[in-house]
Amino acid sequence: MYRFLLSRQWVILTLIGLLLMPVMVRLGFWQLHRHEHRVANNKIIAAGLKATPVPVETVTRPGYQVPHKDLYRMVTATGRFDTAHEVVARHRTAGNSGSDDSSGGGEEVGYHVITPLVLDDGRAVLVNRGWISPGDDPTKFPKIPPPPSGEVTVTGRLRPDESTSSTGIRDRKGLPSRQIMLINGAEVKSAGGLPEQTVGGYLEMVSPRPASGAPGLIPDPDHSSIGPHMAYAIQWWLFTAMVPVGWVILLRRERAEILAARKKASEVPDEPETPQEPEGSVPVAV
Repeated sequence: MYRFLLSRQWVILTLIGLLLMPVMVRLGFWQLHRHEHRVANNKIIAAGLKATPVPVETVTRPGYQVPHKDLYRMVTATGRFDTAHEVVARHRTAGNSGSDDSSGGGEEVGYHVITPLVLDDGRAVLVNRGWISPGDDPTKFPKIPPPPSGEVTVTGRLRPDESTSSTGIRDRKGLPSRQIMLINGAEVKSAGGLPEQTVGGYLEMVSPRPASGAPGLIPDPDHSSIGPHMAYAIQWWLFTAMVPVGWVILLRRERAEILAARKKASEVPDEPETPQEPEGSVPVAV
């Protein structure tokens, strides 16, 4: 009855199902891990934003790699803005996409203004003062409203130095003067000629707010969304369960068709045979 399972069609169908099931299970767990990472990341961001600001010198130093646990940690820095070595980061939007740790959220693409803040000990902290429009000529350094003069205390969110691997932003060379692609100390030194040592990471400025409204401060990251990863994980596992269910349905359908064909063949009556006259017989005249 089930010899049809040895046919080429059914062997291929069964092998495809056996290959698809572990792949879809793995894809489900991959989405589950992405969901867990997003939830954990949201908790880190929420804790950092709610924490009492601490002096930046206590959490970072030159050559220091800001750890993930300090993502968006609130810090303060006191010093003087060095506009002579100010640079802009290209291809940035007006907002912040949140827990995926990349810039986004706005529609118009412009610049982020990166101004060094020189501390009392001579070291510098890179401060992202916010977003400005690119203007009519992207090859020229834009006109930027100046920051507060004199000594100022800046409160901001601590961010790690950007790299291509962490942001997906390609580090282009040959850019116009004082323009960069990635926000990190090495890029700013190269583009702006900053003489001071820079501490690891940079600040997204929260206060003081610019008097003119520009640059526009980057909003707090959205750390409430968990994304669709859990739904995707459940979908992949449902697809996995559907493979054997579908295989059984096809099996039963094939078996039913074979039985129906056999029954139909057994119910067809045999055709009556035509009687034959014996050889040499002479027709009898009536």
